[in-house]
Amino acid sequence: MRTRYVGQTGLSVSRLALGTMTWGRDTDEHEAREQLAAFTGAGGTLVDTAAGYTDGDSERLLGRLVGDVVARDDVVIATKAGVGRRRGERYVDVSRRHLLASLDASLARLGVDHVDLWQVHTWSDRVPLEETLAALDLAVTTGRTAYVGISNYSGWQSAQAATWQRAVPGRAVLAAHQVEYSLLNRAVEAEVVPAAQALGLGLLPWSPLGRGVLTGKYRGGTPADSRAASPHFGGFVGRYLDERSARVVEAVVKAADGLGWTPLEVALTWVRDRPGVVAPVVGARTAAQLRDALGVEECTLPAEIVTALEDVSSTPEEETTR
Repeated sequence: MRTRYVGQTGLSVSRLALGTMTWGRDTDEHEAREQLAAFTGAGGTLVDTAAGYTDGDSERLLGRLVGDVVARDDVVIATKAGVGRRRGERYVDVSRRHLLASLDASLARLGVDHVDLWQVHTWSDRVPLEETLAALDLAVTTGRTAYVGISNYSGWQSAQAATWQRAVPGRAVLAAHQVEYSLLNRAVEAEVVPAAQALGLGLLPWSPLGRGVLTGKYRGGTPADSRAASPHFGGFVGRYLDERSARVVEAVVKAADGLGWTPLEVALTWVRDRPGVVAPVVGARTAAQLRDALGVEECTLPAEIVTALEDVSSTPEEETTR
């Protein structure tokens, strides 16, 4: 698998990342082991997790597999902090105290002395930005992470954070920004993508397959074993089971038929090759699904198909700003 640098850093990663959001719940240890083996066997290096995924079980499971399935030095471990669940309720806490405690807990669950990329999972108006960023600085200076980044920030929020970090020499420069980005959600193109490109942040798109909808699996209804049928992800996927999404999916299927590809390959190749993108984060429930995604390595979309997909997936707001 070919590699790309993350933003304006020397961190080189595979141009697909392995997402582990379902590990420890919908994906058991056997499937996770097969996924990691298939991913690294194909040359993949970047593995993404978070303290808030499955109450820490995603990190625990990854920690058990690294060193067994693959050597620690052969993977780039990225994790996030600031979002979780407490007594069944979602919380956001990006205070310095919580972030650093969360990072230490992540290191313990992963069984490592440092991670390669540590990201603030989301923005919060309740904590001063400089306090949140100070935690990133300390994490780097104490050797708990090599690089830092942000996730789910708006355009102005990411610009403010990156500019703050660049203002004083010695601060940890932001390397990456993880955001939702797919043919079903191109909202980041208005402000986030230009800000990231101007400030040297590498984009790591999550849900590059439109929460699974762009694979075409929901064209005839909701499969019983799909995420949309899951109590954990039903609402998450349901957002894209509307008429507009259906039109985009049909265009992807048509392109796939013409190329002799799968819809997954069309949708994933499109986002992988967007300006500023480093590596889409692909989260698969099974190893078989992941292997389908790994097939995009040799795929390149013809320019006319890219144009057609952009036309059908643009929103009225996007059309007026072209």
